[in-house]
Amino acid sequence: MPLYEAPLDDMRFTLQHLVGGGDLMACPGFDALDETLVDSILSESAKVCQESLSSVNYSGHQEHSKHIGDGQVRTPKGFKEAHDALAEGGWIGLPADPEHGGQGLPRTLSTAVSEMWQAANMSLALCPLLSQGVIDALEAVGSEEQKATYLPALIEGRWTGTMNLTEPQAGTDLASLRAQAVREGDRYRIKGQKIFITYGEHDMSDNIIHLVLARTPDAPEGIKGISLFIVPKFILDADGQPGERNDVTCISIEDKLGIVGSPTCVLQYGEKDGAVGYLIGEENKGLSYMFIMMNRARFEVGVQGLGISQMAYQHALAYARERMQGQPLGRSATTPIIGHPDVKRLLAEMKSQIEAMRALAYVAAAELDLSRLGADEATRAAAQTRLELLVPIVKAWSTELSVEITSHGVQVHGGTGFIEETGAAQYYRDARILPIYEGTTAIQANDIVFRKTLRDQGAAVRDLLGDMSNDIAGALSDQDAGQLAAFSASLAESQRALDAVLSYANEPARAAAVGVPYLKMLGYVCGAWFMLRAAKAAQAELASANPGHSVEFLTSKIKSAAFYMSHILPRARALATTVCTGAGDVLAIEDDWL
Repeated sequence: MPLYEAPLDDMRFTLQHLVGGGDLMACPGFDALDETLVDSILSESAKVCQESLSSVNYSGHQEHSKHIGDGQVRTPKGFKEAHDALAEGGWIGLPADPEHGGQGLPRTLSTAVSEMWQAANMSLALCPLLSQGVIDALEAVGSEEQKATYLPALIEGRWTGTMNLTEPQAGTDLASLRAQAVREGDRYRIKGQKIFITYGEHDMSDNIIHLVLARTPDAPEGIKGISLFIVPKFILDADGQPGERNDVTCISIEDKLGIVGSPTCVLQYGEKDGAVGYLIGEENKGLSYMFIMMNRARFEVGVQGLGISQMAYQHALAYARERMQGQPLGRSATTPIIGHPDVKRLLAEMKSQIEAMRALAYVAAAELDLSRLGADEATRAAAQTRLELLVPIVKAWSTELSVEITSHGVQVHGGTGFIEETGAAQYYRDARILPIYEGTTAIQANDIVFRKTLRDQGAAVRDLLGDMSNDIAGALSDQDAGQLAAFSASLAESQRALDAVLSYANEPARAAAVGVPYLKMLGYVCGAWFMLRAAKAAQAELASANPGHSVEFLTSKIKSAAFYMSHILPRARALATTVCTGAGDVLAIEDDWL
């Protein structure tokens, strides 16, 4: 199997031209990030990902994680060593607070590192991804004692973390949670069952720190009665080290379509006296605390979509450059299949959309940094508003595209792509979970329709479209006229779709019926914006005396943008039409017609 090759040129280009500069570079932590340091971090991360993570990706897919009885799970050969490599290199704590052992580097940079993890071995990378989410939650709402107790080991990677939300009867309906937490002095006893717990049990760390949603006996009904608890796999002794085994047991792991190297556990809390847990914050505020971790996870799942797409593209491109079959039109008989027009089209669709996804993820990460570190309240507030708008797009649009892109990877391989031994099918199988977990595409669409559009009467979306329009009038004015005309027309259609959604303010079912097309439309338009900006920057580099990238790379950026505008952006206008005219046709369908 081919090992992961990080697209360092495009990562650097995106960070430099689509993210860097302005208010962001004045934030604490950015002033020390010169080009040499960024290159060093990215290059070293790429090396670790290739040597440690990618080398056990395919073998882990073949071997699977296994439930071996007595509550124990064995991960695939080499997974523990790969996780150790991330821990020993300090990679897990890259964005964490230095007060507890983190490196305090910007999320913009750690997002690029995370992309590499997900591309190299998504099954394995799920473990540190969740640990980082627990770190975020504890940094935000944990007590000083909890931070001192748990953060250093989590940041070092000696311990790992999970989030425990759903239960067999609940699904995504968290109001239906039944797990109970009964106070016992300064701690609680937790009883109940949690499902779909990624890395809920494994053999890669000394302890596992579960964040668990549960109800106290006198809690209000529904989501208002949910509290959040720290439940360690091993209760800590007087020295803060793992001691007695807690009353939490993995009773099974799921047999899955993909990401089979990652154990997805069913955890039973309280087979005996109840698992010992410690309240985070106040009772009945657990869901708001958990959303700190969930929002991080949703963004990171979008980055997973980007990473797995990049790996599928890399694999398909290598195959297309070597495979000899047929004689491409207008080419010699010795031309590999990359010369066939439709193979070229498939690869160009993969490449251009990956570049758009990467730009969207990095720009959203920059807004996260600005929301925390901006120089003044107005800057932080504006960044937070833009971030909240972009996160569901990053999550849903990027993951839906990842299924399409990994499917294209199988298609490029032809019949051999359907055979497991070529490895192309693994990316397709792994990608299929991404539009589902951490909130399905429909849930992200409801978020962007009801919370991010209707709640503020479209102000945030209108501001986003306005920024795009201003670029047309200014920075992009000398771009190819045909591309600008297509982009301008898509912006007009997007505005019309926004008005349609706003007209459904008193008809929530109609708004929900076109929520997914609306979200995807915004994703494609954002992608076009970033691709045009990238082409502009590439043209400027080509015209300079000392371009920072090769002529071949810069030319490919310009060609990729042109392809996106003619082959991908038209989807946005079609989706806008659906948003404007299609709601009634969904609601007119009777259940028994289906």
